[in-house]
Amino acid sequence: MSRIVPQFGLGTFRLSDQILIDSIKTALDLGYRAIDTAQIYGNEAEVGQAITESQVNRNDIFLTTKIWTTHYTADQLIPSLKQSLQKLRTDAVDLTLIHWPAPQLGISVEEMMKNLLEAKQLGLTRHIGISNFNIDLTQQAIDAIGREHIATNQIELSPYLQNQKLVDFLNQQNIDVTSYMTLAYGKVLHDPVLQQIAQQHQANSAQIALAWALQLGYSVIPSSTQAAHLLQNLQAQQIQLSAEEMQLIAALERQGREVDPAELAPVWDK
Repeated sequence: MSRIVPQFGLGTFRLSDQILIDSIKTALDLGYRAIDTAQIYGNEAEVGQAITESQVNRNDIFLTTKIWTTHYTADQLIPSLKQSLQKLRTDAVDLTLIHWPAPQLGISVEEMMKNLLEAKQLGLTRHIGISNFNIDLTQQAIDAIGREHIATNQIELSPYLQNQKLVDFLNQQNIDVTSYMTLAYGKVLHDPVLQQIAQQHQANSAQIALAWALQLGYSVIPSSTQAAHLLQNLQAQQIQLSAEEMQLIAALERQGREVDPAELAPVWDK
């Protein structure tokens, strides 16, 4: 199965207003062609404005949003996505994800996935997928709608949280892995192993962490508000790490999860 999600994109978590608009327009100028947002980020309108004001045609941009937990039911999901499309100033997004499985809400995976599949069948989104699902819940999603409809599972992944069991399962199922929080809120930037590898490549530790994820076949969506950092992140695609360097980074695993909301998260695979 060929990759659906572009390997490199721009994240927009925690960004808003003119800072976000400028970040997106700069990124698009530099060559980014994928943008990731979500209903709960509260910034879809700015994302839509930035794309409209940019020099890049909407058809050349892979745009992702995520349905928030309050919108999973049949009467909520499609209307909420239509609202997102209005804010994003587009007739359809390229990818729509279930943001968190939120088991405590009492909505079954089967129900939310079938509602999301209906949105795809209506042409509101080209592809659909999941985010923050563990192995068991991913299997439930597959059982509900078929793995051919699940483009990706967007999960927290970094050198400090490598999620190998889940990644192996997704690879077996031919479901793209999208890595968010690849820099672990900046914690990996000061890692001596990454810094040492970076010196060998005349790069910085952020680029090494991103190159590691890219080399493992993951899609990455780092964010930045600074043009220099946006460009450096993009240039991580040119870095080729040796097998030995990849092994050194693999040894950094410490189950260092940064995002784990009790009411939304599943039981994570260890």
